[in-house]
Amino acid sequence: MTQDRILPGAMLMIAFCVLAPLLDVASKLATATIPVGQVTLARFVVQAALMLPVALLMRVPLRMGRRMAWLTLWRAVFLVLSTYCFIAAISVMPIADALAIVFVEPFILLVLGRLLFGDEVGPRRIAASVVGFGGALLVIQPAFVTFGLVTLYPLGTAFLFAFYMLITRAMSVGQHPVTMQLHTALVGVALCLPVIWLAQGSGLPELDPVMPQGIVWLWLFGVGFWATVSHMCMTYALKFAPSATLAPLHYFEIVVAVALGYAIFDDFPNPMTWAGITVITGSGLYIIWRERITARQRRTAEALADANF
Repeated sequence: MTQDRILPGAMLMIAFCVLAPLLDVASKLATATIPVGQVTLARFVVQAALMLPVALLMRVPLRMGRRMAWLTLWRAVFLVLSTYCFIAAISVMPIADALAIVFVEPFILLVLGRLLFGDEVGPRRIAASVVGFGGALLVIQPAFVTFGLVTLYPLGTAFLFAFYMLITRAMSVGQHPVTMQLHTALVGVALCLPVIWLAQGSGLPELDPVMPQGIVWLWLFGVGFWATVSHMCMTYALKFAPSATLAPLHYFEIVVAVALGYAIFDDFPNPMTWAGITVITGSGLYIIWRERITARQRRTAEALADANF
């Protein structure tokens, strides 16, 4: 991998870390007057509206076989549920606290990769995952006292997003990223719209839709816009540089989330939350480091085997 390709990948990953928290900010602002379910629906409606002209202009293939259609359905299901859980969480708790808990997702993904795909995972990385979960508990414990059961929503997001990533991994070989984003958004709308329609007049605060007023339309558009742009940045970043190279940069997202949360909502993590963020980040970086060593050892072994052959 040449340096001239790694640099654009790194810049796109940093762009994701800056833009993704703007999605969270728009969501938190919108949930002040709009139900969580309706904000979730807006995310997919805007994404579909943005991606359709892009797909048509790029003339990417839009047809898909039965297997890809089922994978797209499940990908959308997990993304809708993970989005709902996270928006529900940040509607009442600080963005940085919720995001810190969600960052246990790489640990979950590591374990699921071992269980479902037989990925090689050594005891050191398993131990780091356990420590990372401990860091999440440092964030959850004081937040649970303040916010109650909603504190567990980010943990749900982490598990759901891990399954979303596994399905994305299975689909990425045979489908263009733009096609994948468009189809997922369309299925997301198809999943959310009936729920919101049936909830109309139900009185359920999380689902019963209301008519947005004034600047709230901008917040709802921002939810879908920043989601679309940030995730496209990440998708194309991975085309320029391997995930092992980009993964450490992902933790910059917490820094941006803390800064925006403090600037806009006057939220600042307490010492226990900072301790949890430090443990989660340290464990994640250690796992990335071990994966690099394992990959290097594997390449060396393969080179020696080829030489001996």
